[in-house]
Amino acid sequence: MRAMVLRQAGTPLTLEQRPDPEPGAGEVRLRVLACAVCRTDLHLVDGELPQARLPVVPGHEIVGVVEALGPGVTALALGQRVGVPWLGRSCGVCRYCRSGRENLCDDPLFTGCSRDGGFASHVVAAADFCLALDLAETDPAKIAPLLCAGLIGWRTLRLAGEGANDLGLYGFGAAAHLIAQVAREQGRRVYAFTRRGDTTSQDFARSLGAVWAGAADEKPPAELDAALVFAPAGELVPQALAALRKGGCVVCGGIHMSDIPSFAYRILWQERSLRSVANLTREDGREFLRAVAGMALQVQTTVYALEQANEALADLRAGRLQGAAVLVP
Repeated sequence: MRAMVLRQAGTPLTLEQRPDPEPGAGEVRLRVLACAVCRTDLHLVDGELPQARLPVVPGHEIVGVVEALGPGVTALALGQRVGVPWLGRSCGVCRYCRSGRENLCDDPLFTGCSRDGGFASHVVAAADFCLALDLAETDPAKIAPLLCAGLIGWRTLRLAGEGANDLGLYGFGAAAHLIAQVAREQGRRVYAFTRRGDTTSQDFARSLGAVWAGAADEKPPAELDAALVFAPAGELVPQALAALRKGGCVVCGGIHMSDIPSFAYRILWQERSLRSVANLTREDGREFLRAVAGMALQVQTTVYALEQANEALADLRAGRLQGAAVLVP
């Protein structure tokens, strides 16, 4: 197998040839068809994820075909197409797992962080944490971004509440361009916030149904019921709070964010709230895939060969992408 490996934080990934991995009990080996590149992969490369195990193969938005079954695996079949998301395994016994909140597990494994991920031709995954991909879309490169950008976007949207009809999206990248379409399908009005001067992203947001698009420090034409912050910029949080109507909610959808600056209490007062999303559950994944199964989602991607992983990361870091970068081995 081939794999792009991170050996030391702050250094480029290196291409390695390895023996094909053998799945253990409860695991499967997948031939990787596509793996999307997430901003979390940048945080991993930069050494900002303390749970990372080095060396590691990044990548947690994996579409693959089951190629080998480990002992005890009966729910998946050889040749089946599945997805592998960020949550690679949970302990099943801590208070969070026992209460249906495995996303907060005390002893988890994360794909492409604390276990090898999908920047490779093959990957081993826990069978119970793979998601069946019975979608009308057949292009693996179009499906891969759903496995994190879509899933985390979905959990973030759900935490905003069903009554959030005027919805602000801060940072219009891989997650926002998918969840904007889902929100529009649900009948919500979407307001897109981008970097000042990023007219390309603003035009893209309007093309996907946003009723307004502008700079993050601009005031939208209507007060927001909720704001979803996908950009890893803490300074956006006070701006999002200031755009809310009374009782509104800001949900931070990233695993890592720069520090939130101090802000006046008046923009939090009147029962506005601020919360974060941590990881996802398997049920989140199944629920999201059911919800989008009949939607004609426009998934914007730029495809790279596996060996171009460093180029894809550089383009993501520099903001040169619309939508998601996807590696195809």
